[in-house]
Amino acid sequence: MEASYCIIIPMTRKILHLDLDAFFCAVEELQDPSLKGKPFAVGGQADQRGVVASCSYAARMHGVHSAMPMARALRLCPDLIVVSSRHGHYSEVSKKVMALIEITPFIERISIDEAFLDVTTLPEPIEEIARMLQERVNTQLQLPISIGGASNKLVAKIANDWGKAQKKGPTPPNTITLVPPGEEADFLAPLPVQSLWGVGPKTAQKLEASGIHTIGALASAPESTLEKAFGRFGPDMRKRAQGIDLRPISMEHETKSVSNETTFAKDIRDPAHLEQTLRSLSESVGRRLRKASLAGATVQIKLRWSDFTTITRQTTLASATNLDQEIFDAALELFRQNWPQGRPIRLIGVGVSNLGLPAHQLELWGDEHQRQANLLNAVDELREKFGRDIIQRARRVPPRKRTDSDQDQVE
Repeated sequence: MEASYCIIIPMTRKILHLDLDAFFCAVEELQDPSLKGKPFAVGGQADQRGVVASCSYAARMHGVHSAMPMARALRLCPDLIVVSSRHGHYSEVSKKVMALIEITPFIERISIDEAFLDVTTLPEPIEEIARMLQERVNTQLQLPISIGGASNKLVAKIANDWGKAQKKGPTPPNTITLVPPGEEADFLAPLPVQSLWGVGPKTAQKLEASGIHTIGALASAPESTLEKAFGRFGPDMRKRAQGIDLRPISMEHETKSVSNETTFAKDIRDPAHLEQTLRSLSESVGRRLRKASLAGATVQIKLRWSDFTTITRQTTLASATNLDQEIFDAALELFRQNWPQGRPIRLIGVGVSNLGLPAHQLELWGDEHQRQANLLNAVDELREKFGRDIIQRARRVPPRKRTDSDQDQVE
């Protein structure tokens, strides 16, 4: 028999780096609009050896920057207005931003004002997604945000930093800088070596002493020379200089919730279809909870409309559960309370959080909950062995085939 072969072409990744411009200052300007356009800094008082946590772009024009002693900042800019930090308030605003940009489960939060997003699975072009996210943060939260995009995290971050640096003046950059696939090395080539992640001042000084001043020069340097000078770090540094970065989006590993969601190929407004999807998602979440010997007391649904607006709603049960029907009942009630009937839905999800050991595992075998759990465990074993379709719920329509748009999530 003649063998047949297929070639699998990997999908080019679409990675965005989002950075809120002078975040603390932007939040303070919302509280006090009179600060707009003025040189001011957020941080500790100069007479208490305070430092600059963030400063406005007007202050930066005087040489003020973050981590600078406030006393020095005042010497550089005598008219500098000093505003005390309110970290609790910044955290609350940050949560709103992160909720607003959650158009994919693949989010890596770097800090209170910075995150990576992997939007590879979204069908829209990366530039369209970037514009949509920026407009959403600008209009709904009145905050400036700059975005870099590329096929990997390294180039997306450098692109964002470069784009922001090109815009001079007293106002936040609020830029979008994208590097097309295949142009990573060309984009990086003219930049100074210290722009490259992992190259600090000492490494940059050592490279420049060898005549390597740009990332392009580093990318073309002999690998043996770099290995001799920097050990194993040398070849890795050269790969990064060539725009190569295979690091995935890193999400939290501690299990805080278990969820499952699906993005429809076309927006759905049919109640029966949506409720059937909710049931399927609830069963998937229940099965994964049981497999992990977990149960949760909080059930949450996620709904995303056709314009990417996303809402989440949750309810807390009397006791923790991992039973499909209990999860579905709670999810269905939330859905009916929060779905404007007829409004098209792009994405729907079900999650369970507030996790712990199953509440019923120590109860008598005669308990109804325990009987249901035993039955579902048996069903889980059969499906694990023979496939998901081996057993189906009575009067249930055949389950749809799983697609690449389905996302299982463990946070």
